[in-house]
Amino acid sequence: MKKKLAAVMLLITCFLLAPVFASAVEEDLTAFPECPFCGMDRQKFAHSRMFIESEDDSEGFCSLHCAAIHLALQLDNAPKAIKVGDYNTHQLIDAEKAVWVIGGNKMGVMTKRAKWAFGKKEDAEKFVKENGGKLSTFDEAMKAAYEDMYTDTKMIRERRKARKMEPPAPPKK
Repeated sequence: MKKKLAAVMLLITCFLLAPVFASAVEEDLTAFPECPFCGMDRQKFAHSRMFIESEDDSEGFCSLHCAAIHLALQLDNAPKAIKVGDYNTHQLIDAEKAVWVIGGNKMGVMTKRAKWAFGKKEDAEKFVKENGGKLSTFDEAMKAAYEDMYTDTKMIRERRKARKMEPPAPPKK
């Protein structure tokens, strides 16, 4: 009887606290709805978004690519915390403690060579089995982001140029 009561109380507590956790997850999305570099919707890219807290300010980005640009431009504003959206849960996790996957057959956000973060190693390993890529650390993922910066920036420019050349879509009725 005590076990059933404890289980019911735990279930009620979970339901009561769920909105608190949900609002904490989305707090950065409300404060920073779009990426300051590329303008992408961070909610749409919650699985790849980054959030950087520093001594002077905080900022949200759509991806590791855009966060890397920010870190390169803010050399004198060291980050206190770097968080990333877990690929599966979309919740912010510590980017430096996350298990990262570099590469694979899924297209990355703002990059050809994807860089995904996972809170659990088994989730990252499952992703690699299904999609390819290799397990890595945050430092390796960040290094890969900087290595890919030129080709990724060139790819983004070419895509934007092609979109400008497309005829506008007909108006919706």
